[in-house]
Amino acid sequence: MVTVAHPQTPPHTATTTRTTTPGTPGTPGTPGTPGTRITLATRHLGPNWYASVMGTAIIAGAGATLPVPIPGLRTACTAVWAFSLLMLTALLAARALHWIHHRDQARAHLLDPAVAPFYGCLSMALLAVGGGALLVGEDWIGTGAAVALDAVLFTAGTVIGLAAAVAIPYLMVVKHRVEPGQASPVWLLPLVAPMVSAALGPLLVPHLPAGQAQETLLFACFAMFGLSLLATLVMLPMIFARLLTGGPFPLALTPTLFLVLGPLGQSTTAVNKFADTAATGVVPAPYDQGFAVFAVLYGVPVMGFALLWLALAGAMVVRARRRGMGFAMTWWAFTFPVGTCVTGAEGLGKHTGLAVYDWLAVALYALLVTAWALALARTLRGVVNGKLLAAPQRT
Repeated sequence: MVTVAHPQTPPHTATTTRTTTPGTPGTPGTPGTPGTRITLATRHLGPNWYASVMGTAIIAGAGATLPVPIPGLRTACTAVWAFSLLMLTALLAARALHWIHHRDQARAHLLDPAVAPFYGCLSMALLAVGGGALLVGEDWIGTGAAVALDAVLFTAGTVIGLAAAVAIPYLMVVKHRVEPGQASPVWLLPLVAPMVSAALGPLLVPHLPAGQAQETLLFACFAMFGLSLLATLVMLPMIFARLLTGGPFPLALTPTLFLVLGPLGQSTTAVNKFADTAATGVVPAPYDQGFAVFAVLYGVPVMGFALLWLALAGAMVVRARRRGMGFAMTWWAFTFPVGTCVTGAEGLGKHTGLAVYDWLAVALYALLVTAWALALARTLRGVVNGKLLAAPQRT
């Protein structure tokens, strides 16, 4: 859920020492060689970059189930999904270079309370791309390959997400030193990752053997829904209290307010997916009807609060923009969280039969696509000119 401040290099971060002789052509680690330029470019590539993959994949996932037929939309969504898969592959490779060649910086990221929560984005990027494989990717790669790809990415994303949901709060308690006034929506990222698993896991249920296997996965997703929801409910009051008592966030961090939409929209999406799956006979009565009732009774009020928060966050962004807020990687927070609200509204439209939710989904999807196009264009520009990959400026 997207998403993303440019990691700040802590003052204690050490500089990598190289023992090779500068200027020796072809020597690994030599400044000026193509391999070294790529390696050096990954030094400040933090886990926040996975938010760009999440924000791209949700374009495909949300568009695939849009209730209004739009000519060519599915083909466009499939192309965007393929692009997100390429982005994920490239970013995984770049992050591997980061860990291999810049372990000091990687460890510093884990010890930085402003950066460590973004490790939840790795899980959500894997899950979003995997879910897109079944929603639209099968059109190009076939159902068998789509199921296999989603199974791998869902398993890896879920394991990483559950680990992050424990490890990052643990680090915040025993290693990080944070004050109540530092509470940030970024803290939600590792806690929301299991909710993404909960929402996308039901896509795999029909591809498992009937009986225990299907029912176990469905209830495992329901359990992840619960653990993520309760953890989020603990964190949200701290974030809201920070706003009321500490005033607006710094300009560059203002877009992170949109991250609060992530658990709201994703949990609404999840309960609707549970209802869809239970209706196929995966669970016995009366649980099948219980899931359908819960989807509406939970989803309607939560979506109402999501719209309230969207208005508040939007007003804060407009204020920040008027005061000179420029582009930062935090702009990706405008994508995935809004996308989860699109899928949540789509589910509510299906289960309530109310056209207002269908049109809400369309309106939010238009907002999502606009935000994604802006964030992608500015990110590509920043990568080409090197500004986004340069060492962050200390203030």
